[in-house]
Amino acid sequence: MTAILYVDGIGLSGPGLDGWAQGAAVLRGEQPWSWREPAPHVPQLLPANERRRATASVRLAFRVAEEAVAAAGQPALGMASVFASADADSPILHRTCLALADAPQTLSPTDFHNSVHNAALGYWSIATGSRLPSVSLSAADASFAAALGESVTLALSESLPVLLVAFDLQGPPFLANVLEHRFTNAVALVLGVRRSAASIAALEVEPAVGDPTRMSNPDLEKLRSDGTAMRALPLLELLSLGRPGPVFLGGPGSLGFQLTVLPC
Repeated sequence: MTAILYVDGIGLSGPGLDGWAQGAAVLRGEQPWSWREPAPHVPQLLPANERRRATASVRLAFRVAEEAVAAAGQPALGMASVFASADADSPILHRTCLALADAPQTLSPTDFHNSVHNAALGYWSIATGSRLPSVSLSAADASFAAALGESVTLALSESLPVLLVAFDLQGPPFLANVLEHRFTNAVALVLGVRRSAASIAALEVEPAVGDPTRMSNPDLEKLRSDGTAMRALPLLELLSLGRPGPVFLGGPGSLGFQLTVLPC
């Protein structure tokens, strides 16, 4: 089945990609890419008590979610949401496992509270007060593609705009060889079922089988191949250029998505 949604907002965070405006300039070739960690982010939507408990993964998800929602110019309260992460908060999981193995009585209640996979989505629901459908998922290095498929389903079945957030933290060195990513990275999209004043482009989505589209810039291709959320970079490149065209996004197993960027 082919679906058409509208891209109404984008959030981006990764090495050398500090927000959509700066990242888009890099993707267009207007700025050279270099490895720089994004500036720290303080979630603006979280109440003070929740902000103090928010972990690095929650702050990362909020960084791109808040950017995308602000660009869309729509209240987050009216959006369904899909949050995707290959490994969730791996530093907290690592600390929890160490505590359980060495001294269970030292296990941090806050770490335990934040260790669940849907922690970031829970904080987002608290911050926005949204009671609309929400999904938290993981599909290893195909997490962004899985989130896109889920977002299309939600948008069409519920006739709602959907906030898609994909994010992963750089894990502790001990887990480096088993994680699906090598660095901290995140992407967010607001996808609408109808064109709005904020719509950047239309996006045609169709399940398909094929080879993932790669970046021509070797540095950006390294980001794409080593970062779970960065699998979206070929799509973001087309959106940054305002150029129609196709992108193939690899999904779980052999099935992926043929994406076609169309002018609004």
